[in-house]
Amino acid sequence: MKTYLDQFIAYLKFERNLSENSIDAYSKDLSRYISFLGGRKIKIPEEIKENDVSRLIQSLSHLGLAASSVSRNLSSIKSFHKFLVGENILNNDPTENIKGPKLRRHLPSVLSFDEIQSIIKQINIKTSLGLRDRAMIELIYASGLRITELLQLPLRETYFNESIIRVFGKGSKERLVPTSEVALNWISKYLDTARPYLDRFNRSDGITFLNVRGTVMSRMGFWKILKGLVNLAGIRKEITPHTFRHSFATHLLEGGADLRAVQEMLGHADISTTQIYTHLDRTYLKQVYQQFHPRA
Repeated sequence: MKTYLDQFIAYLKFERNLSENSIDAYSKDLSRYISFLGGRKIKIPEEIKENDVSRLIQSLSHLGLAASSVSRNLSSIKSFHKFLVGENILNNDPTENIKGPKLRRHLPSVLSFDEIQSIIKQINIKTSLGLRDRAMIELIYASGLRITELLQLPLRETYFNESIIRVFGKGSKERLVPTSEVALNWISKYLDTARPYLDRFNRSDGITFLNVRGTVMSRMGFWKILKGLVNLAGIRKEITPHTFRHSFATHLLEGGADLRAVQEMLGHADISTTQIYTHLDRTYLKQVYQQFHPRA
């Protein structure tokens, strides 16, 4: 079984081009699965039955794993078996009829435009780091970037004349994302006056946004900056860097943007992932109705 797992991991790495974090998650889930099968004296894929997989899923639930974690484990196992069938190692998929636990879909926290403006106002743009922070927050909101896409953005991938940036998302998938003139203006100011100072030791490797040491900023580093600004703004919501991505999508839909266009800008492979924002949009519409309709 270990040999088949190694083949599957190689497939994820070289053909699916998944990130290291995704591959690590698959590897952990499937190592647990193979260990479980070994405890049931199952040594080859042909011996695996639907009941074996169901037993593992039940065991994980009984151990107290969150429904989302159990669902992820099942998804990994299903992907593994689809691979085995696709490689003609198995004729039948024992996971085909197994359903995962029902997940409660939580609507993500969203900032209003006024709240975003309030956060931005807390930045001291008279300093090099302040100019950098202003440019980063303007861009992450203007283009709905994932935090990794923001932090790893190369200098050469911002096209000022076209008002577009090129990013590499999950699985190194490339996409072109429009951005605002406001964001581009702050990026230009940062590049002209702040970045040369931060890159005085020539350690940047061509990355746009740098930390005080002139290297790539960590996710935790950006989160600490954001947390400080949110506290100064007096906002009590649970805010993460991803909140700006949620806000970007929600504000576009509230303004009448097409769901398919928002999907493209976010880099979602499946439109169902984007559709969560339509629930937020409906909430907004209800608020507008209750505020303005004479019968509400």
